[in-house]
Amino acid sequence: MVRTGTWLSPRRWLNLQEYQSKKLMQESGVAVQRFYVADTPSEALEAAKRLNAKEIVLKAQILAGGRGKGVFDSGLKGGVHLTKDPAVVGELANKMLGFNLTTKQTPKDGVKVKTVMVAEALDISRETYFAILMDRSCNGPVMVGSPQGGMDIEEVAANTPELIFKEVIDIFEGVQDDQALRMAANLGFKGPLQRQAADQIKRLYDLFLKVDATQVEVNPLGETPEGQVVCFDAKINFDDNAEFRQKSVFAMDDMTESDPTEMEAAKWDLKYIGLDGNIACFVNGAGLAMATCDIIDLHGGKPANFLDLGGGVKERQVYEAFKLLTADPKVEAILVNIFGGIVNCAIIANGITKACRELELKVPLVVRLEGTNVHEAKRILTESGLPITAADNLDDAAKKAVAAIKK
Repeated sequence: MVRTGTWLSPRRWLNLQEYQSKKLMQESGVAVQRFYVADTPSEALEAAKRLNAKEIVLKAQILAGGRGKGVFDSGLKGGVHLTKDPAVVGELANKMLGFNLTTKQTPKDGVKVKTVMVAEALDISRETYFAILMDRSCNGPVMVGSPQGGMDIEEVAANTPELIFKEVIDIFEGVQDDQALRMAANLGFKGPLQRQAADQIKRLYDLFLKVDATQVEVNPLGETPEGQVVCFDAKINFDDNAEFRQKSVFAMDDMTESDPTEMEAAKWDLKYIGLDGNIACFVNGAGLAMATCDIIDLHGGKPANFLDLGGGVKERQVYEAFKLLTADPKVEAILVNIFGGIVNCAIIANGITKACRELELKVPLVVRLEGTNVHEAKRILTESGLPITAADNLDDAAKKAVAAIKK
């Protein structure tokens, strides 16, 4: 994640539901299955009738993989169902909507399904893999494709690397006709399908640019028995620093599946990731956060979280961060590890003392500060009279935090 200067604050990656990604693709002229979205069983039934398709696929919409093999707390097995009878769609939706779906990627209690996608089911005679992504080594976008689609692309790359094809795209020129046709041929499309696939590739690149994506992945990009090239699935990653000019895209962000603590942290420009330990880590900078977690583990402790203040720190942020950390019942000690480059350590110290007093901190607190205005910061902490344990360096801080729990 890029942070330049002090004005860009970290945020979690944007996650879109499947139907939202397909809506963006539709708007760019990319071929996807016809579909409707429903929030109630009656809407799902009506959508199935309107599709007037030979076969219908009903998909629960949650931000997790493995939906097809998931289980609902209604007793229904599978978050993806095929049927030729519209009436069955209504019955299935009745067992999906409002119920929790548990898959290998959800929390153990599952995620409540609030929306279903009702789509036309199409036969796939052949599956391929296609993606466009930003590649640092090429200083720009790259197309990656394989005739072996519908499976883990990392597995294909490891076992049959000769079946992975790449085309570097000139960011100023865009995808050229010969590049698109060559990629389509490498994907195994023949005759008229080659031109059709090349056209889809160019449209996908247009979408990639339009929404400031860092990756557009289609697995599978399929071929139907009727001679259609269709994008059957879509995963789009976005550059979160482009949110200011992609307001309509980011407005689709479904926050209901987000961790409440992460959402509260984001309000204060804090980056929070919960872990399963008992020592809270309060740092500035993702690299420092990872180093702090590692050294706690090295000394026999377990980090309870990864909380990054970032660069443009204010006292209120420090206070709100302490509120988040102390609200976690797993936290038995807090380790503050700040390296003040663009951060003023005195601001951190004032925020810490305010939080300790107002929140009546009950767990041990170990603080290591270094850098800008550190002497003033240490004076503030010392004269506060609060039970704060000072540390000379990161190793010392980790040892003291682990020892505080063992007492």
